[in-house]
Amino acid sequence: MRVFVPATTTMLRALIDDGEFSPISRTAFAVTPTLREAYSSGDDDELADVALREAARASLRLLGGEGEVDETDGGADADADVDAAAAAAGSAPRRVVIAADVDPVTLRPDLDDAVVRLPQPLALRQVASVHVDLAEAEPAVRAAVEAIDAADLGDVDAEFVLGDAEDHELAWYAPQEIPFLLDLM
Repeated sequence: MRVFVPATTTMLRALIDDGEFSPISRTAFAVTPTLREAYSSGDDDELADVALREAARASLRLLGGEGEVDETDGGADADADVDAAAAAAGSAPRRVVIAADVDPVTLRPDLDDAVVRLPQPLALRQVASVHVDLAEAEPAVRAAVEAIDAADLGDVDAEFVLGDAEDHELAWYAPQEIPFLLDLM
């Protein structure tokens, strides 16, 4: 099954350096039967895009958790906090989603329609592609990292901030391109 694993550039470096990494709670997203039922229309590609977008949103949460970011302060100080946390973790403030082929997975409809649990750490040989924000998305991603919790709690303004980040398409990279991508970041 094609799964979409939320990650950060730090996790991507670990995958390259170690040949594998264990996603947080081994959580990933995929086109599951529950996701198919939730959409009255949509082909496999459209549903895969939904799962990828869910993983990209989860990547925002991971970016916020990579360092101690003061979420009470907006503006330039908040941007500096996100940058400092990302730099301390060796990570650029960019969403990362790893697409991989993994079988079997455990469906987790109790968490969300597209959530699955991986049976073991993700191995580099399972990776089909990597999807990463371009540098131009970093300001929107910084703002989204600060707003994600408020958006989860129903704040409409925060949801617009997330939308600004999600308007940036993730760039596609083949597995053999990952080391070069990381060198350029």
